[in-house]
Amino acid sequence: MSTTYIRLSTIQDVRSFVEIVSLTDVEIDLSSGRYVVDAKSIMGIFSLDLLSPIKLTAHCDGDEAKHLFEQLSKFIVEL
Repeated sequence: MSTTYIRLSTIQDVRSFVEIVSLTDVEIDLSSGRYVVDAKSIMGIFSLDLLSPIKLTAHCDGDEAKHLFEQLSKFIVEL
C-alpha cells in the first residue's frame, strides 16, 4: 500500500483526476477525516472536504505505485 496527499481545487481537477485513475486497475481510496471513498467515483470525491489536502491510498507497491504517482504528480502536495 502506498499513500500520498493530493489537492483537487476545481471541478476540472476532479474530472482530470478521475479520468487518470479510471484507466488503472489499481484500487485507490481517498480519505478526508473519517470518510473514505473510491477515487474513481466523482460523486464520492465531491462528498469530501476539498478545501483540505486529501489522503490518497493506492493498494499497490513498487513500480506500479511510482508510475501512478507520476501520472498524478500535478495533484500531489507536500505536507
